[in-house]
This record gives sequence, C-alpha cells and structure tokens, in this order.
Amino acid sequence: MTATISPLHDLTAPVIELSGARKTYHTGDIEFEALRGIDCRIFPGEYVAIVGPSGSGKSTLMNILGCLDVLTSGSYILAGEDVSHMDEDALASARNRRIGFVFQQFHLLSSLTALGNVELPLVYAGVAPAERRERAMRALTRVGLGDKSRNHPGQLSGGQQQRVAIARALVTEPAIVLADEPTGNLDSHSTRDVLGMLDELHAEGSTIVLITHEADVAARASTVYNVTDGQFVGAGTEIAK
Repeated sequence: MTATISPLHDLTAPVIELSGARKTYHTGDIEFEALRGIDCRIFPGEYVAIVGPSGSGKSTLMNILGCLDVLTSGSYILAGEDVSHMDEDALASARNRRIGFVFQQFHLLSSLTALGNVELPLVYAGVAPAERRERAMRALTRVGLGDKSRNHPGQLSGGQQQRVAIARALVTEPAIVLADEPTGNLDSHSTRDVLGMLDELHAEGSTIVLITHEADVAARASTVYNVTDGQFVGAGTEIAK
C-alpha cells in the first residue's frame, strides 16, 4: 500500500492556534520564562511574519510552532491536532505530516542530488519510490529548478539551494511552510529571489509563517507579529499592499 500524507481539509478553521502559550526553562535553581502567554490564530492561506531581536523569544516560538519542542503550559493546535504535550515520536510524525521547513542553513545533503534532497520527507513518510520521484520533480519544477534535478548542492548557487529547500518543504503538501531566517545566508540578489518565491507560494494559497529579525523581510508578509520578552507587542499588524 502506498503511504499518503493527509492534507488540511477544513479551510475555515485556524491552521495554527496558540492559547496561553508558555515555555519555561530551568537551569539549576534558575528559571527563565521564554514565552509568556502568547495567543495567536493563523488561518489557511495567510502569510505571517514573526519579528524580534535576539533573545526576544522568537526562536523558542519557532521551535514550538515547528513541533521541535513542547509548551510548559497552554495549548497548541496544529491543523486540528493538539500537539501541546506530545512525546518525541508523535512530534516527529506531526512535523513530517504538517510542516514544511525552510532554514537559514538550507540543511541539504551534499551526497544527494536536488531531486534526492526533495524526496527525503517522502522517504520518511513511506511513499513508494515512483510516486515520490514524481512528486519531488513536480515540486522542483514549481520552484523553477526542474532542469537542476540531477545537480548536487555544491553545483548550485545559494539562492538555488534555498529554492531546493523550499521544494523539499512543499513536497508533502504541508499545512504550513515555516521559514526560519530563510535569507540570512544569502546575498541581496538571492534574497530577492527567495522572497519572490515565497510571495508566489502565498499567491498560490500556501500558508507561510516567516521568522525573521529583519523588518524589511517581514514587510513582505500580510500580517506581522512583533515579539518582545516572550510576548507579542500588540495584535498582529496587517500590512497594506
């Protein structure tokens, strides 16, 4: 039987819903509250930026949203699934089914071609080889790299490598694309290229959550949340286009 990854069906419900989200870290007798009661609802098709300087709590929030960590208290509903206090195995499953990651460092395997890198999430999901190759090729074509499928990361520019990472994020048809400082290692030309790609994906209906410390990058989103001391400063600000 061919494995499938279920898409998000209910387009009227939030794809992300945080309620009273708190995260506390303990080091010996020292307690540090990184998130201090965040509430947030993001709906399918939105393009949201979460902005804050180093130490603001945005990285902790990214780890929570990406199912890389769990809350100390509060709740997190991702595509209708309560992931607030899952164990590591359940979190890994939720990540692979619901989230497409785009990282600052690309995280491509140098030993694999562009096609092989894009296939990886489908390998982990147990998708049959013929189907995963077809879907991976479709994702690469979608980001304009269909002719680079046999190239290895070392044969691609930084902007092209990030496009491969975006294709890998899209191949599972995730509930959200979570982009963590996706332009942090790119020159100005590649930055415009990657941000343009995210704009196109949003226009096509993808739900995008962008984590950044750069206000000009955040301005590409439709809604911006500013994080300070583990809290949102005011409600999400809609950006006029």
